[in-house]
Amino acid sequence: MWSMFIVQDEEVRTAPAGVHQPSGGLEGFMGSRSDGRKRRLITLSRSGNSISESQEGKIKLTFFMALTGLMLSVLGVGTEFWVELAPSKSFFNNQTCLAAHYGLWKCCTKKFWVSDINPKQDSCGPLDLQKESNCTFFKFYTTGENIVLFQKTPERDLTIAAAMFAILSLFLMVMGAVCIIMAVNKGVQFFLKPASVCFILSGLLTFLCLIVFHQSVLSLLASDQSIPLHHKMSWSATCVGCSGALVVVAGALFLVLALPYSPWEKCLPKKNSDI
Repeated sequence: MWSMFIVQDEEVRTAPAGVHQPSGGLEGFMGSRSDGRKRRLITLSRSGNSISESQEGKIKLTFFMALTGLMLSVLGVGTEFWVELAPSKSFFNNQTCLAAHYGLWKCCTKKFWVSDINPKQDSCGPLDLQKESNCTFFKFYTTGENIVLFQKTPERDLTIAAAMFAILSLFLMVMGAVCIIMAVNKGVQFFLKPASVCFILSGLLTFLCLIVFHQSVLSLLASDQSIPLHHKMSWSATCVGCSGALVVVAGALFLVLALPYSPWEKCLPKKNSDI
């Protein structure tokens, strides 16, 4: 018995280099897993569904653009400088005047001394002066009570619709970002198309949010004509608009990167140099 074991062991040790030797249980299991992983990578590369190194760099650069749009959208939605309202500084015939600004969630008012305002300026303000603000959240999200600004009431339904569009847009941006992270980690192009759809839809919803909010501002101004107001869209709305443009462009670029061919080479084929 021992002689047979020694002979077999010597045969294994003295086997030629080109002959395959049987491995142990753990080594065979690990080898089968690595072989299966290699087969999957070879299958992905042959099917054209894998991401090359140059394509991964383009995806990361486009993803940075989409993340910039996401951060601008969060900044714009979370702040209340969507629109600024200001009556004429001499309308109340007083030493002070009042200006206001509001967004999707709350409104703020500031009181100014007329003597501190630029003599060349007709309206009260500007709001960037260092004055104490009095801010209140909109109660129609909770109790249904509307707010009154300069004897005018904003359209509650339009403001709620604009807020819903903004939240849905942010949700789609986050979903698109998750798809891109999975595409880069897994190294496959499958997640690029749903990411592009999410970003394009979120950008369109962002523009729709701005349109609906602007309509709510116009309805506020038309609700009472007794106090004429100067109004202008402020920097929060600008951030949201820039965010919508960035994510739409990023979604279109992700869709181009997900194509199985290069659109540039398809539209402008290379000329044959052998002529």
